Amino acid sequence: MTDTPVLLVIVDAANVVGSVPDGWWRDRRGAAERLRDRLATEGLPERSGPVEIVMVVEGAARGVASVPGVRVVAAPGSGDDRMVELVGEAGDRPVLVVTADRELRRRVTALGADVAGPRTVRP
Repeated sequence: MTDTPVLLVIVDAANVVGSVPDGWWRDRRGAAERLRDRLATEGLPERSGPVEIVMVVEGAARGVASVPGVRVVAAPGSGDDRMVELVGEAGDRPVLVVTADRELRRRVTALGADVAGPRTVRP
């Protein structure tokens, strides 16, 4: 039997929420909570096998709580910096970062992470 490491999925909440102009700017925390709840119920669509989902929040979305299936990490400063730290802490574990931010994509791929756009987790 092979012990395959569980895929770590790091979601850039601000970037994913901001990818759809649905009024999220009126309630940033609520938008982050809705994303968290969708991730908790739907997981990572089109991905078979177990995943660990970590959603990184910043700014007005700090204070969003974790729920079963989604660990929420509040960035004390830059959300991008915190996501890069999480990728670095993952070691040899496979990591997928969900963001459209070009600079963040560059930084995490340099550390060996794969990247996917917001549509990976948004309908």
